This record gives sequence, C-alpha cells and structure tokens, in this order.
Amino acid sequence: MHLAYPAVLAALLFATGLYGVLARRNAILVLMSVELMLNAVNLNLVAFDVWLRDTLHAGQALTLFTIAIAAAEIGIGLAIVLMVYRNRGTSDVDRLRDTAEGRDGGRPDDTTARPEVAA
Repeated sequence: MHLAYPAVLAALLFATGLYGVLARRNAILVLMSVELMLNAVNLNLVAFDVWLRDTLHAGQALTLFTIAIAAAEIGIGLAIVLMVYRNRGTSDVDRLRDTAEGRDGGRPDDTTARPEVAA
C-alpha cells in the first residue's frame, strides 16, 4: 500500500476542516469541522500503522482513543451550544461574547444600573 494516497486524502480532509473552523460562523458547523480534522488524524494514524507494519498496532490503538475523545468532545460541545442557543437565541460564533460581559460589551444595561434616588 502506498502511503501517499491516504496521506493526501488526510491532508485534504484536514484542510477542509480547518477552512470550516476558520470560515464558518455557526457553532455546530465549527464542531463538525473539528470532527473532520480529527478524522483526518485518525486516517493518518491507521495509514502509518499499516505502512510501518507495527506488531503492537499502536496507531490503531491511538485511533480508538481519539474516537473516544471526539465522542466526548462532541457530546459536551453540543450541550454547550444548545444551552447558549437557548439563553441567547443564536449559535452565531461572531455574535457570542464572554458570559462575564454585558450585552453592550461590558457596559451595564439600563435595567442593571442603580436607579437614582429622587430627592
């Protein structure tokens, strides 16, 4: 088996995932792009394991760990995205700010400001 074919395919998958992470604004699509990048890494691990004819199959074992980590990451990431969507009404990454900031970028809202005491 030639190593170039799966390596080129993995590079294309990783580049597509990287483009998705950098260009997409929807948080779910960003998570899908991260999964695509992890699958490119898995393809490289298995391809190098077969190419090196490793008797312990370390590449395939690392692939199983990567799949487990990816499943946990997608579960937790999707839960966070759904909670943010419920609270803010959008999953647009550009519109989301740090939760410590106010809606106007750190300035307090009129409802949270102290009312002036009438004399």
